[in-house]
Amino acid sequence: MIRYAAALVLSLSVFSAAAAADRALLVGIGTYASLPEKMFLEGPKNDVPLIEKLLREKQGYAADSIRVLLDKDASRAAILANIDEWLIQGTQPGDRVYFYFSGHGLQVKDASGDEEDGLDEALSTYDIAAGDGDWTNVILDDEIDAMLEKLKDRAVSIVIDACHSGTISRSLSTQVADAMESARFLPRPFAKPVEEVKMRGLRIDVAVVDKPEIVKQNGIEAWSAASSYQVAWDDTRLPPEERHGVFTLSYVNGHEVSAADSNGNGIVSNAELLEYVKKQSQTYCASQKQCQGLDPQLEVNYALLGAAAVTPTAADTTGLQQTQQDEQPQTSGDTQQQGADYGKVEKVKVENTQQTAYVAADPVDAVSDILGKPQSGDVHVSLSSDHLNTGDSFRITVTSSTGGHLILYDVDKDGKATQIFPNEAAKKITPLAANSPLTIPDDYYGFDFEAAGPSENVLVAIVVADDVDLTKVAPNDYGLQKELDARTTIADIAGTLKQTWTRDTENRSVNWSLGLLKYTVY
Repeated sequence: MIRYAAALVLSLSVFSAAAAADRALLVGIGTYASLPEKMFLEGPKNDVPLIEKLLREKQGYAADSIRVLLDKDASRAAILANIDEWLIQGTQPGDRVYFYFSGHGLQVKDASGDEEDGLDEALSTYDIAAGDGDWTNVILDDEIDAMLEKLKDRAVSIVIDACHSGTISRSLSTQVADAMESARFLPRPFAKPVEEVKMRGLRIDVAVVDKPEIVKQNGIEAWSAASSYQVAWDDTRLPPEERHGVFTLSYVNGHEVSAADSNGNGIVSNAELLEYVKKQSQTYCASQKQCQGLDPQLEVNYALLGAAAVTPTAADTTGLQQTQQDEQPQTSGDTQQQGADYGKVEKVKVENTQQTAYVAADPVDAVSDILGKPQSGDVHVSLSSDHLNTGDSFRITVTSSTGGHLILYDVDKDGKATQIFPNEAAKKITPLAANSPLTIPDDYYGFDFEAAGPSENVLVAIVVADDVDLTKVAPNDYGLQKELDARTTIADIAGTLKQTWTRDTENRSVNWSLGLLKYTVY
């Protein structure tokens, strides 16, 4: 279970996290020394300045903490040298490290024997060259893994605007390839039938696709532009000189509260940002004939799903900072409430990592930050009474427009959660039928719920249409009696639901819906 521990705030400056040792390396490659011009990309030269502005204005990175490599400056030797000197040697444990790449991706023959398909994922460089049947002068996923291993005691963000090449070379015809002039994928040299494909390829492995536990354990925040076996794109709705990667543009725009704050609490969480980026990417994909699916991915310690993607303003954190200055940090694995309401956010340290994060101080607000998904109206939650006093009996009814497996929690203002469903008292745990109300407890339970207050709570109803195994995160014996930590419990469920669904012909996101109901007991 991933838990939070309270973190000591040492400075009144909200941007104190951006110490001189924090480092960002931004790489954008649209032109290439040895590739034909038809394989050049318009977006990377515009993507990098956009990310640089984001880091300075939203993440508190100083200008001199950001290093940029564009086109001819981004050779294999230069990229690896800057990773070593700027990111690894230039930082210390606890510092922030940000690595961004925009350009072509590809696959090459696996030399280390650690890939099931016999191919290593890789990133292109300016001096990439076609060797004897394969690419040379590339950055292998093994080399990215080695970088992450050396940075495992830092707070690392890695953002790759590229897609996993996977089955692309086996599924695209020459005719399709000719039409895909703004996609990001570089096929293997002399490969057939896709020599003409000009894509912004590769969702790089970076221990994300087949080794996600490494990401979670090391506290890495890894964003990628597409799910495995999908194509990442330049946004062709823009004029060529103004183009960005579809992912990069939506990722940057999503840091604005007005764009991605789906619950309206003033915080854009990582989970909300992911949902926004997915929606924007899927909207683009729906408008393009050759785009069969586009699901950006975030692999992260689940406890960071509800963390603010944007460094909060001083006004949001002043109360928290002034109160905690002279306190000692807590080391308990449990979520620690700070004893008072500090406004919108509190600063926490994620257990067993170097990550610290700002999260919603109100546990009821934190639930929707962690889940990230806006309510679509597909799931409706109601109580048997509109007004509850302490001691009143009541029942809960859930109705969903789509069938699926129901998970229902009650979360109180102290951050405690009770799993209402599934539970050990239900005679039989069956999927929720579409448009068929489920009332808990029903007549077969032999009891009603009794309101306890005064309290402000939220009911969290999640209906999962796909056959996802949730028994590890929501077992029946958690129901009704077990007191759970709300942030940890909801984060584990959200992380499970944000994994890629791989059991259809095309990989995609898990199909699930959300319904929330805030209520008060007087």
